[in-house]
This record gives sequence, C-alpha cells and structure tokens, in this order.
Amino acid sequence: MVRLHELKPSPGSRKKPVRKGQGTGSGLGKTAGRGMKGQKSRSGGGVRPGFEGGQMPIQRRMPKRGFTNAPFKKQITGVNVEALNRFDDGSTVTPALLKAARIIKKVGDGVKILGGGELKKSLTVQAHAFSRSAQAKIEAAGGKAEVI
Repeated sequence: MVRLHELKPSPGSRKKPVRKGQGTGSGLGKTAGRGMKGQKSRSGGGVRPGFEGGQMPIQRRMPKRGFTNAPFKKQITGVNVEALNRFDDGSTVTPALLKAARIIKKVGDGVKILGGGELKKSLTVQAHAFSRSAQAKIEAAGGKAEVI
C-alpha cells in the first residue's frame, strides 16, 4: 500500500522552469531569446492582438454578417410641454401644426409630448403619445391631451 508521504511524481514528468537571462552558460543569457534589436526585444514591446503591421487586419477585411434591427426602429419625435406656450390660448395643437411652427423637423413615426417645463396656456393637444407628467401638466392648465 502506498502512503501519502511516499508519493513522488514519475521520473521526467517534472521539469525545472527555464530561467532566462541568467548568463551565457544557461543557453538563454544576454538577450534571453528575444534576438538583437527591434520592437519585440524591448521591455513592453510588441504590437496589440490583431495588428498586422499596418496591413488591413483580417477582422476588418472580412464582411459583416448578421442581422440588425436598426432600420426598423421607430423614430418618435419628442416635444416638451414648455414649447407649446407659443400657441394661442384654447387652440388645438396637432403634429402638423408643430411642424408648421418649426418646433419639430419631422413627424416620423409619431410625436410624443414630454413633461419638460411649465405649460401656462389651456390647449387641446393631439399627439401619438404623452408622458404621464405631460398629460398631468396639460390637464392642470385646463387643457386636454388626446391620443391620435
């Protein structure tokens, strides 16, 4: 029976680590296997992974693959309630009117009224969506928020 204190590794299975730069007799003295001069011989030298000496790297030469959902993203235009103060009291504000007044550049997939700022006028606002705070501010000013 083998006891724990009698265990030994198989002969030749354990090697001493190579100690570089320990004199010419070691076989890896002086330059320690790095050659003479150049970027790779220096401390901290070398190039980043994937660098091919200025040649266009393989990962950039290969075509992109796969699917992206970006072309189908909804383009919602946001408008803060503060921007609605320029309209007359009691008027109806629509996305077309916002575009005509140059508050928005394009309607896109819809207009959402956001709650930034204060609303001082009573307006009927028609939009595709409203934030909770915007709806509360429009109704607090005596107006109506209508979803198209």
